Amino acid sequence: MRLSMPLKGARKDYYKKKLLGSNDRRGWIMSFVVYLLLITIAFIYLYPVLYMFSRSLMGKNDLLDASAKWIPSSVTLSNYHSAIATMDYWNSLLKNLAIALVSTLCQVFVCSLAGYAFARYKFPGKTLWMGVLILSFLLPAQTIAVPNFLLFNSFKMVDGTLKPFIITSILGQGFKSCLCILIFYNFHRQVPQSLIEAAEIDGAGHIKAYFQIAIPLSAAAIIVVTLFSFVWYWNEVDLVRTYLGSTNDRNTGLTTLMLELNKFEDSYNAVYATHAQSTTSTNRLNDAIKMAGTMLSIAPMMLMYFFLQKQFVESVDKAGITGE
Repeated sequence: MRLSMPLKGARKDYYKKKLLGSNDRRGWIMSFVVYLLLITIAFIYLYPVLYMFSRSLMGKNDLLDASAKWIPSSVTLSNYHSAIATMDYWNSLLKNLAIALVSTLCQVFVCSLAGYAFARYKFPGKTLWMGVLILSFLLPAQTIAVPNFLLFNSFKMVDGTLKPFIITSILGQGFKSCLCILIFYNFHRQVPQSLIEAAEIDGAGHIKAYFQIAIPLSAAAIIVVTLFSFVWYWNEVDLVRTYLGSTNDRNTGLTTLMLELNKFEDSYNAVYATHAQSTTSTNRLNDAIKMAGTMLSIAPMMLMYFFLQKQFVESVDKAGITGE
């Protein structure tokens, strides 16, 4: 009888630790709450994508059938064929890639230099310029879009080429350049100063120390800023339209998938001009074709994140290292 009491107490403590957890282990209740929260957040983000993907595979009969909300009775890829023709997809994809890639490379290099200079050197007005940088971070990019357009237009640079994107990136006025500079600034501050001093003692100048010491050590920050910048340039619509001009044409100049998606209905009516307006036409625009166009627009970014998510997470983690 005396032995049963300690056994009951031990069993009670065991189940208590299982339910509520201990100092080094999470309990069942907390695990359930955490997983429920993660599943809820994932569902909120994935629901629109899953809905678009499901609708993009539906035929006209499924669109009219209220019971076929998620699973189509028959899968069809004709919607994607129509969307590809409407957006001139492969041509627009290459041009979108050119805009995003060239602008990103210029922005990463310039922002890395600026962040390194702010972190490592003392110069007159440094505090003032840092304040201006932070202030520009709070300033919406759309507020300077019109002045930039007028400036570029006065120099005949709004001609559907990469010139406005390259110039703004090189001058530190690219999409969210101030945030990129702050990321590099914060990272370079955490790198031990002794490494730079050791390189200078060995005879390395400022430029050599930057390229041989700072750049290799900032690989994590470079990956983070590169991915962010690439996505920002890829998804931007208003500023891209401003820099390309209101008369941008995918046949004669640059364009992006987001711009093509923005004018999807007009482009569709132009491609299927003889049938698009007819209510009985087999080529009439419907939600499934629109969803297919949307899925095609976001597919490159989804694939990029799918293959680079490990490197991205590791880079974010490494970017938080502490120095001396």
